[in-house]
Amino acid sequence: MIKERFTAPVTIHLLLMKEDAILLLRRYNTGYEDGNYSVVAGHLDGRETVKQAAIREAKEEAGVDILEEDVEMVSVMHRIEGYERVDFFAVIREWEGEIVNLGPHKCDDLRFFPLGDLPSNVIPYISRAIDNYRDKRWFDSFGWSEEQFHR
Repeated sequence: MIKERFTAPVTIHLLLMKEDAILLLRRYNTGYEDGNYSVVAGHLDGRETVKQAAIREAKEEAGVDILEEDVEMVSVMHRIEGYERVDFFAVIREWEGEIVNLGPHKCDDLRFFPLGDLPSNVIPYISRAIDNYRDKRWFDSFGWSEEQFHR
């Protein structure tokens, strides 16, 4: 019997920074964490690098152009939330164009918040990823419990 190979979704999350503030978006009408803040993010489409996905997501969700050399990879998270996933996090400090909400059907607020004064309703794994960035923690696991290791 050949066991099917395990696969997991891969996501890129963009920490768009302006001085000491981070761009957050409030999820709306998506069915996942609606009313809570996240960052510009999306799944890799396949046949693209993580940095290429970051460039694509910045354009699709916030209307800005970024260069590959301006995508600074800062951390990776192995997360379980129903199913396993691998999340990459990148800091972006330079971009071309004005940030605009290109997904008003799934985001009802898009603005910068001071890193020291984030809203209380940031999605927990996003909050942890921001802490990881501040603490220069390159890798983290999130959502795992002891019983999940003994299946």
